[in-house]
Amino acid sequence: MRYRVVPGLYALNHPGPGSPVLVTANYKLSFDRLREAVADRDAWVLVLDTHGVNVWCAAGKGTFGTDELVQRIASSGLEQLVSGRTVILPQLAGPGVAAFEVRKRCGFRAVFGPVRAEDLPAYLDAGGEATPAMRRKTFPIADRVALVPVELVGALKVAAPVALGWFLASGLGGPSGFWTDAVGSGTGAIVALLAGVGAGAVLTPLLLPWLPGRAFSFKGLMAGVPMAVAVAAGLRAWPPGGEVQSWLLLLAWGVVVLTVSSFLGMSFTGASTFTSLSGVRWEMRRAVPLQVAGAVVALGLWASARWIG
Repeated sequence: MRYRVVPGLYALNHPGPGSPVLVTANYKLSFDRLREAVADRDAWVLVLDTHGVNVWCAAGKGTFGTDELVQRIASSGLEQLVSGRTVILPQLAGPGVAAFEVRKRCGFRAVFGPVRAEDLPAYLDAGGEATPAMRRKTFPIADRVALVPVELVGALKVAAPVALGWFLASGLGGPSGFWTDAVGSGTGAIVALLAGVGAGAVLTPLLLPWLPGRAFSFKGLMAGVPMAVAVAAGLRAWPPGGEVQSWLLLLAWGVVVLTVSSFLGMSFTGASTFTSLSGVRWEMRRAVPLQVAGAVVALGLWASARWIG
């Protein structure tokens, strides 16, 4: 989350007064992808201070915006290095930059290049003309799969210690001894948490176009339904040879799966192609309280199953 470069003006290869000026965020992955796309070109790269956030998210939040662009042009001394007065921005910077304001305030013309950095060579060769394909942001399964590792690792960093603590807590105060109770009901906590992570961080992005509903929290919830059923069915006779688990405990694990999956499903709002900042805020104000309530209900069911019967 601190993967950033120092804002400012960078020279790619051997740029001169007539070389293009490409603008990007100081999220290092964005910076590296831009350099990779035009590695054999002479160009100026103007890096804005977006606090280490990628172009699209920073534009939505205002850090990749008109003020920052105008100030960075001035502080970098760009007008003394280039003969032209044009800077090329990523198309996804559009929500944050008003081109007419840039022209009015600093004399530079801000134009929006293609969506993807890899299209920049063709765009530059065409004299700054973008094809319809360059203007379209797709979200195919390959792009969705690419999101999974980051979300999965981030979720497991939280889920792993929670699962371990729940496993140990399950051995306390039970009727059958620490390890017997820990294995009996604590294993269910681990399985339910991991299943919820799998549903929210893996199934949700993979099945995104086909999951019902528009809210990502609801899509995550729907991805968790088959997982919750599978967990309840698999743990019904756990441990093998023991007594059938109480319906309260099975219900608790099901609620855990659905709650975790719904919460993690919201992680993809900022990575999809059909959300907005206001929409995300609207959804979180409604979904997060319900998810917190789900966690409380799961804990209540778990406690009831173990100490009430």
